[in-house]
Amino acid sequence: MKSNEVLRKSLGNLGVKSVAADLGLSTSLIYKWCQPSDTEDASGAENPLDRIAKVYRLTGDKGPIEWLCREADGYFVENVQPGDSDAIPLLHMTRRIVREFSDLLDVLTESIENDGVIDLPEAGKIRNEWEKLKSSAESFVNACEQGLYDAAEGDDHE
Repeated sequence: MKSNEVLRKSLGNLGVKSVAADLGLSTSLIYKWCQPSDTEDASGAENPLDRIAKVYRLTGDKGPIEWLCREADGYFVENVQPGDSDAIPLLHMTRRIVREFSDLLDVLTESIENDGVIDLPEAGKIRNEWEKLKSSAESFVNACEQGLYDAAEGDDHE
């Protein structure tokens, strides 16, 4: 789905006039955000989603995207690039996920056994291990979606 379509769908419930008023912007600008802007004959305007994507492409910094995810009470999980996981056999990938989960449990156990409280630095360690686990699991799911573990075709890399 294109950014203008995402915005159009998102604004549908509340209405363009209401959003424009709350943002202190003209309704015509909001309408232009909801139109395509990626072709020469398009009448749309570069919208905030396009601008955030451009900031990422220019800087390579995922900070603004991660911040946006936190604002939505979520977390950014990076997709593994194709090819990163295709050389990892199924059994090794499964072990990696279990190992990452074990590392998370180790950090949790250490935090609790220390003083019965998880303080902010310990929460940071837990977050770090959780992000590693999510990334490993995403790598696995991505490889499955690419058909890399299709045993019927002999592509299970074992």
